Amino acid sequence: MTKVLLAGESWISSTTEYKGFDEFTSTKLEIGCVEFLDALRKFGHDVTHLKAHDVPENFPWTMDELNKYDVVILSDIGSNSFLLPNRVFGEGKRCVNRLDLLAKWVREGHGLMMAGGYLSFAGFEGKAHYHGTSIEDVLPVEISPFDDRAEKPQGVIPKIVSNHPIVNDLSPIPILLGYQKLLAKESSNILMKVDDNPLLIVNEVYKGRSIAFASDIAPHWAPEAFMQWSGYGQLFSNCVKWLSKEI
Repeated sequence: MTKVLLAGESWISSTTEYKGFDEFTSTKLEIGCVEFLDALRKFGHDVTHLKAHDVPENFPWTMDELNKYDVVILSDIGSNSFLLPNRVFGEGKRCVNRLDLLAKWVREGHGLMMAGGYLSFAGFEGKAHYHGTSIEDVLPVEISPFDDRAEKPQGVIPKIVSNHPIVNDLSPIPILLGYQKLLAKESSNILMKVDDNPLLIVNEVYKGRSIAFASDIAPHWAPEAFMQWSGYGQLFSNCVKWLSKEI
């Protein structure tokens, strides 16, 4: 059983309602990865979800804590959440750089995947800001320092372009509504493309492995047809298996 840590893919929304003279504000925690978690668990993976607001304080601080997992997935969670815990941002104290720690963990034989989103890779207005970090060093792609989104409201069809255990025998892939423009490293292998841009890219990183999926695992870039696609769970289960060297 592969042990997976998914960090991110949640948010807290605040709504203000105006009713005549009066107004009131409410807040709500929203989880964007419910279907993704269910899909991986149905394929036998042991998945822990660390919500985005818990990442700054609770993402693993040591190699021993990371070693409890075989695979880490980062989805829609920017680099600041790892670099600016309260002891740094609030108290002005030194601490371990957890991006460096995670990159070292990958090189020592584990698996890392980043999925696309408004706070992945470069992200909306470049705010995810993984360009120039040690995470970029171990991912199979080069990351822009600027906003890297390609919004496709008309829909685009992903195409498999390489034989690989992750994508072999998948049924036709439904449309996506957007992705991030990434540059595949020379040492990497592009498994899927969309609009002739790399969509699913894999690489060996010393003793470890990494994957970049340039679109989202949930709406809005992943529309209902993609979420209900019969190959949805199989695709991401295969990613986890490949990262953990099961296939």
